[in-house]
Amino acid sequence: MLPPTDYRQWTYLTSGIDMSYSPKSGEMQDHSMFDNVFVNPEAYRSFLETGTWPDKTVMVLEVREARTKGSINKQGHSQGVGVMDLEVHVKDAARFPGKWAFFSFDSPEKKGTLIPQAAPCYSCHQAHAAVDTTFVQFYPTLLPVAQQKGTLSAAYMKEEAASIAGK
Repeated sequence: MLPPTDYRQWTYLTSGIDMSYSPKSGEMQDHSMFDNVFVNPEAYRSFLETGTWPDKTVMVLEVREARTKGSINKQGHSQGVGVMDLEVHVKDAARFPGKWAFFSFDSPEKKGTLIPQAAPCYSCHQAHAAVDTTFVQFYPTLLPVAQQKGTLSAAYMKEEAASIAGK
């Protein structure tokens, strides 16, 4: 797959800092990272109407270094200029088992590699995603849409109820 060249002009969904889905703490002690998520505008508009992703949705996860020093900044983090990692999540029911596929890119300029279906990202997204194997629970502008449209997955609803009960 060729990298989407204009994804930074797409709809911005969210940023996370130092997010990890692993129970092991301290995996990234030597650096911090921002995760930025973008989606093609057509898919975003469709999600607003339906609460789910249409076929041909393309989501981009862009990872950038979290910098602590620079210019006048005295505390907190800003994003570094260079992209450290790029992954793309594509919905194409005719091409991919389970409708979705993940691609990994060495850089935003190079061709991406299809991540094999046996990779843990597929089963993790299937087990924990709020909507259609995507982590809408981390997209603050779209989670209310999915709630209103009734498209949240049963697995997510169960996890969320357990999380609230455990507080």
